[in-house]
Amino acid sequence: MSTPRTRTLAAAHWPPGEPPPPLPGFSASTFNPLVAAVAERCLAAGYGEPGEPRRTALLLASAGGDRATALAIDTAAAGHRMPPLLFFQSNPNAVLGHVASRWQLTGPVVAISPPEAAAPGEVPPDALELAELLLADGDADHVLVIAAEQAAPSAEQGPDQAAAVLLAAAAVATATA
Repeated sequence: MSTPRTRTLAAAHWPPGEPPPPLPGFSASTFNPLVAAVAERCLAAGYGEPGEPRRTALLLASAGGDRATALAIDTAAAGHRMPPLLFFQSNPNAVLGHVASRWQLTGPVVAISPPEAAAPGEVPPDALELAELLLADGDADHVLVIAAEQAAPSAEQGPDQAAAVLLAAAAVATATA
């Protein structure tokens, strides 16, 4: 999943059809727990345990976003009372903040919506290009790219799916005389 300008430090996916563990502070949807679970797997593979602060950017890519929370907000709005927790979790950066806090990641946090969902087990090319830019910018030493797609309520798209890859800048070869 790396590009010519990046190298992969770790990769993970969440098995389709397997529900992610509950995530305290998030309700009514599997989207945020899915993002946190695949991020946890990838960061554990790359870093081991949470520890000292790391200059790692977080990049979430999802073409469909959190469909279940959007539906819960629509339903709540029809009753004219919005549970505050739903508003909080409707921001995709909320779960990224949770991951950053747990792992002490100090890089930029970005959420994008590519035009199409990535194939299962992959991250979209748009996200990889943005990861290259984040590394080139110098604000992070690594970028955790997460692609997450939640099944539509009709489940015609199949089960929820997520993949993550921890990237670093590729080593630059230097010419010698």
